[in-house]
Amino acid sequence: MTVKPNVEFGWYLPTTGDGKYIGIKPEREASLDYLIEVAQTAEAAGFEFALIPTGGNCIDAWVVGSAVASHTKTLKPLVAARPGLIAPVLTARMAASLDRLSGGRALINVVTGGTPDDLRATGDPLFNDHDGRYDRTLEFLQIVKQAWEESHDFNLEAYLKSGGKAGVHFKGRYFEVEGGVSYPAPVQRPHPPLYFGGSSPAGKRVAAEVADVYLMWAEPLEMIKQQIAETESYVRQLYEQKGIRRQLRYGLRAQLVVRETEEEAWNAAREIISKVDPRVLAAAEALQGRTDATNQQRQTKIWKESEAKDYVIGPNLWAGLSRIRGGGAVAFVGTPEQVSDRLLEFVDAGISSFILSGYPHVEEARIAGQSLLPLIKKKLENRQAQLA
Repeated sequence: MTVKPNVEFGWYLPTTGDGKYIGIKPEREASLDYLIEVAQTAEAAGFEFALIPTGGNCIDAWVVGSAVASHTKTLKPLVAARPGLIAPVLTARMAASLDRLSGGRALINVVTGGTPDDLRATGDPLFNDHDGRYDRTLEFLQIVKQAWEESHDFNLEAYLKSGGKAGVHFKGRYFEVEGGVSYPAPVQRPHPPLYFGGSSPAGKRVAAEVADVYLMWAEPLEMIKQQIAETESYVRQLYEQKGIRRQLRYGLRAQLVVRETEEEAWNAAREIISKVDPRVLAAAEALQGRTDATNQQRQTKIWKESEAKDYVIGPNLWAGLSRIRGGGAVAFVGTPEQVSDRLLEFVDAGISSFILSGYPHVEEARIAGQSLLPLIKKKLENRQAQLA
């Protein structure tokens, strides 16, 4: 009997466009047909879910998630909820609706911040209050989770008879809700999983209290171990101070460049940034310098400190993309055997959810499905069999 490993693998939908190179105009438009093709390719390759990004230059994640869910059978859309831009009860309703219509496949990515430019452009009043945004996120998720949990027992007649006394009642610093109701109830119980990122102490504190999966951008292994240890300390504090026992899962967002030989992989990785305009490099560095997001500050520090080493930051780990694109840009580079071994090292450190991607996303998903995923899953199954 094969024991299924408790590790999940996700892919990424390029809603700003796609191609072999970054730092130039995308070669492929992020059309509905193309995003469906990426999603269906990822599903066929063996990926279980797909992250759909958010931001001023992205097609809306909820619209894309709904569209690709209707053209896939098992792939789960991981869509972004932004506490500063949408009301909590409405978020609960939207997520439950997506979960219901997709047959229980909705995953929610809670995005607290972003660049100050993006936050100002979207009208977030807390664009310059880093910790305040996380305090608001905590209130937001407390309301959302309560609305989901109560929706499973919702009775319209009883609600109407209560005269507004039933439903969610919440009064905090940022949100006030009276008689909030989420309909329909989500398929998943008690609710769709909440994925959450934030490398600052404020972010880790919120993750410990309300998240299901704490997401990190790929970094050298020892740095990831330290982040997990810091977050676990907040989980322990929650139990010691409030008697609340929780168990977090940990996820990693990274890029992939996998080839038959290591030389081919490194050549392919460097090719991705071979056409970047120097003006794009300068603009990217300026944008990274203006952020107050701790995770982006960490990524920027990593690539700057590794510049003299051709951005190599560990065995088969490369930060070259981080100089041009923000977010989870660190890449695993190497043969299927090498990259699968590196992923296992992160599993041993506590990672159980991987969100991977590569340029272009159709071809790289296909390569991963043919050479990497079967190998890493087989290694995980062998480990489980030894423990059974």
